[in-house]
Order: sequence, then C-alpha cells, then structure tokens
Amino acid sequence: MKKLVSTLHMDKAEWLCHRKKGIGGSDAGAVCGWNPYRSAMDVYLDKTSDRIESFDNEAMRQGRELEDYVARRFMEETGKKVRRANALFCEESRPWMLADVDRLVVGERAGLECKTAGPFLAKHWEDGKIPVHYQLQCAHYMQLCHAEAWYIAVLIYGREFKFYKLERDESMLADLVKIEEDFWNNHVLKGVLPAPDGSEAADTAIAAYFQASRTETIPLVGFDDRLKRRQELLAEMERMEQEKRQIEQELKMYLGETACAENEHYRVSWKSVSMNRLDEKRLKEEQPEIYNRYKREISSRRFSVRAA
Repeated sequence: MKKLVSTLHMDKAEWLCHRKKGIGGSDAGAVCGWNPYRSAMDVYLDKTSDRIESFDNEAMRQGRELEDYVARRFMEETGKKVRRANALFCEESRPWMLADVDRLVVGERAGLECKTAGPFLAKHWEDGKIPVHYQLQCAHYMQLCHAEAWYIAVLIYGREFKFYKLERDESMLADLVKIEEDFWNNHVLKGVLPAPDGSEAADTAIAAYFQASRTETIPLVGFDDRLKRRQELLAEMERMEQEKRQIEQELKMYLGETACAENEHYRVSWKSVSMNRLDEKRLKEEQPEIYNRYKREISSRRFSVRAA
C-alpha cells in the first residue's frame, strides 16, 4: 500500500480528478456487475472522459455528514478505536487500484466502512445480509491495504445500528483483482466499452456514448439467435402483463367504489386522483408565440426491431 496523495484539505473537484486515475472501492461492485445503481459502462465512461461530474443529492449528503456518527457508534458498540486515514492510497504493484477508506481500526490490520440506509432499504441488511456491492467494496480495501479483515457499520435511519466483520478470503480477492485488472487494462486503457449487462444504468451509458446516428445501413450479422430469444421474451412478457392486468381488474371489481381493502398481508388501494396537464396541442394552435418560446427540443435515438 502506497500513499498516493493527502486528502486532508483537498476539495471535491480535485478528489474526483484523482479518482479518475484508477478503480476505487465504490467502483468495484459496478465493475463486477453487482451494483444495482451503476454499471461497468458508467465506470468506464467516468474513467475515460475529461468531464468531472460532481453528482450529489440529499441522501448522499446525509451519508457524508452521518459518517462521523456511524464511526462513533461503532467505537461505542465494539470498544475499538478508529482513525481517519486522510489519504488516497494505491497498490504499489497495481497503481490503478485506489482506495479512500472511511476509517482504519487502531491496533488491527483492518478498516471500517460507514454506511447509512433509509427504512425502505432495511430489508437488504436483515438476517446478517450485506449488499454484495458493499462486500466487494470492503474486499477491494482489504486487498489494497493488506488487511486481515474489514468492518462495515450501517445506520438504518430511526431504526437500528448494525455492524459486521468481513474476513479476508484469498480466493475471492484473487477473482476480484482479476476482474478489475481486466477491466482497467482491456477496457479503460484500450478504450473498449465493456459488454452490456441489461441494467438501466447500462441503457443510460450506451445512450450517452452513442448519441448521434449516421444515415447508413450495415449488415446484421451474428444476432439471429439473440433476436429470436428477444421475440420469445416479448411474447412471454405480454402473457405475464395480461395476467397481471387480469388480477388488477379482479381487484378493482372487488373494490367497486371503495378506496381501500387490506388484510394482514396486503393493502390494496384504488383512489380517485386529479392532476393538471398542459394541453400542448391547444396551446400550439391558440398561442403559437408562447408555445415556440417555451418549447424544448429533446434529441434521442429510437430503437426498434422488425421481422424481415
């Protein structure tokens, strides 16, 4: 483990710039295909672009500000002491492998990852479960910091505090390093977009990468089996969608003019709601100047498949 740079007085833009130079712990789950919110394509676009995107929201801010609280609760619960590292580390033999850890545990070859979760995400932490992308984040830190273990603590807002200890698993770490190394060397460095994984995040990444189309037609080679499977899936999805609608229709018939029905397992509602929507067609006809002043052109690419 090598200290790459101090983060003590580093601003966020500079920190994000340094993170683009390698794979960090929060990238590990996405690179391995286990992050429900980011894809390997997202990581690739981040590492290969010159843009410094500083996305933030209220949940992320609360997570940062409650990090100290989670660390204090961990020390109270365990009697252990933790300290800030205030540094971005890299693996000496793999300089692309980066880590900015939340805390290091004093007197142990271990660290602490601090998390927060809303009540609706509590189910992902039940019965000793830890979300896989967080396990991979801790494994990444264990590998880079040559740690024997890594603790992860989570504050579930208004409910409870939990912590777990992840032990070093050499086989799993070897697999993780292999996947990350392949991603960095064969995708990021070579400029090759990774394979799609079917996630919504991959949809967004592909649309951002291939924004415009050229007016030309190329031969469609090697996709007949995949397209046949797509047609089969569409037929199955249509059948399932019809079955779902039938169940909903039966429930609506049962409710009649009643707004809600419930038992010990489910609560079903069919309430009257009203909303205001802009009549664009009428506005365009009656107030064309106002319509033209406020209209906004949105450019996108429409995907379609038709049988020959």
